[in-house]
Amino acid sequence: MRPLVQIVAMAENGVIGRDQKLPWHLPSDLKRFRALTTGKPILMGRHTYLSIGRPLPERISVVVSRDPGFAPPPQVRVATTLAAALRLADDAAGQMGAPEIAVIGGRQIFAETEPLSSLVHLTLVHAEPDGDVRLPPYDPARWRERERQGPLQGPQDEYAFSYVTLEKR
Repeated sequence: MRPLVQIVAMAENGVIGRDQKLPWHLPSDLKRFRALTTGKPILMGRHTYLSIGRPLPERISVVVSRDPGFAPPPQVRVATTLAAALRLADDAAGQMGAPEIAVIGGRQIFAETEPLSSLVHLTLVHAEPDGDVRLPPYDPARWRERERQGPLQGPQDEYAFSYVTLEKR
């Protein structure tokens, strides 16, 4: 199995979503997300896929869903369990020549893959927006900060943010 890398944007209060959308507008972070995920399989839950609304170019989408009525386009790979999704994502990584699998959400997928992940690319949004989806902070006993950039804020970014890379201890 190739390494799992979580790619998370999270506000200082732990919020990662509101009404199945990101609760901020950060074009700079979307460019980074594209750079971190292009050429790799992206593993996500059904709600995350639906919030994106389509397969992303130059990536293979692997979606975990127990909903029998979920019918994405044929190029999206669907599994009913995380274990099956991990196998699909690893096969996709092999086909793409990708060194890792990018885990992109949501909350349940992040929680279930956290023990299996080796690295986290965290965008820490310097705000405390309202939201209905939160993540707990990454446990410093399990994760160490390897790198931090910021605070940064592009001209069209709603909030300042920092890029933090965490690696498993």
